Amino acid sequence: MNKENQIYPCLWFDQEASQAAEFYCQAFNAATILHRNKMVTKFEIEGQPFMALNGGPRFTKNPSISFFVMLESGEVVDQIFQNLEKEGQVLMPLQAYPWSEKYGWCQDKYGVNWQVMITKDSSLPKIIPAFMFTQDQAGMAEYAMNRYVSIFQDSGILDISRYGPNDQDTEGTINHGRFKINNQLFIAFDSSSSHAFKFNEAISMVIPCDTQDEIDHYWERLIADGGSESRCGWLKDPFGISWQVVPANMGQIMSNPDKAERVMKAVMTMRKLDLKSIIDA
Repeated sequence: MNKENQIYPCLWFDQEASQAAEFYCQAFNAATILHRNKMVTKFEIEGQPFMALNGGPRFTKNPSISFFVMLESGEVVDQIFQNLEKEGQVLMPLQAYPWSEKYGWCQDKYGVNWQVMITKDSSLPKIIPAFMFTQDQAGMAEYAMNRYVSIFQDSGILDISRYGPNDQDTEGTINHGRFKINNQLFIAFDSSSSHAFKFNEAISMVIPCDTQDEIDHYWERLIADGGSESRCGWLKDPFGISWQVVPANMGQIMSNPDKAERVMKAVMTMRKLDLKSIIDA
């Protein structure tokens, strides 16, 4: 897979995007800032790209989308968890659980959620995005996984674990599911507990596309059956998860100072992005 076509998360901040990226580069051993401007900072953690966006106070991050951090060293798990929990909140303390000899869940001081754990499987990516289906979406994780697999290439459901009769959730729904889209690993699970949060725009997934046909495909398939369009290439799928369907070379286009302002004006008038209009702006 071309790295420029890798799906990556966009984290919404008020005006702290650059500071947050620096925080993550200090918290993780293998992280670096790729580029930044007043609006966005692009950075990478363990080979996983992220984008931090200065979007204002409109959206607040919550645990519905979190990031598993899969590490082979208990000492590194301790170190990174301690770095991330500073001035944040521990949701599950770092200790032994049935699924891992060392695991913890924390929300950092910027509101991003991390599930840090030790693993013996060195083939796993170090960073894996995870979707928690809550409220009226609880019980939809399996359907969502099947839907995503039908939309993206190089996809498949890898394994599913279900709540049993003695678990504190709805029997038969998903307590941990792993699936692959675009040859990238994702996790999904249900939680019917009384949560005050669900998916919102504070964390979105960016799909870089090479052609207008790709943009059309993802846009039309992701909004089908109850999704909704937004502006500037943003949409919500039927589960409320936000996606950005954008040209893969958007960063290169925007790096031209003579063209960037014209491109932004054109993009602001669009819902689904028109690649030719962007290039011609």
